[in-house]
Amino acid sequence: MDAVFEALASGPRRKILAYLSEGKLTAGEIAARFEMSKPAISKHLQILENAGLITGRRSGQYIHYALVADNLVNTLNGYVQEVCPVSRPIKYERKRKSKVLRDIEKQESTS
Repeated sequence: MDAVFEALASGPRRKILAYLSEGKLTAGEIAARFEMSKPAISKHLQILENAGLITGRRSGQYIHYALVADNLVNTLNGYVQEVCPVSRPIKYERKRKSKVLRDIEKQESTS
């Protein structure tokens, strides 16, 4: 339980959870949303993973991170994200960036 509270004590880690509440992201996609070094993001991801809040699965050269859906803390976090005014801009940004990436991939596949 201490690992969960330690993980949730950090603002950047709570933001990472908010981003992942919308779906899987690679470490690079997560890092692109923050103004901190990739090693610092990696440390945050490691702490969240050690607390059992997220999982990382390697696919080729990328690690895809996702929430552990059956974790009670993530369930509560999801509820809080719905009612928290801070999370709305994060969700909007996530959806907007996902749409931009899909548009780019579609353009590349038709070229």
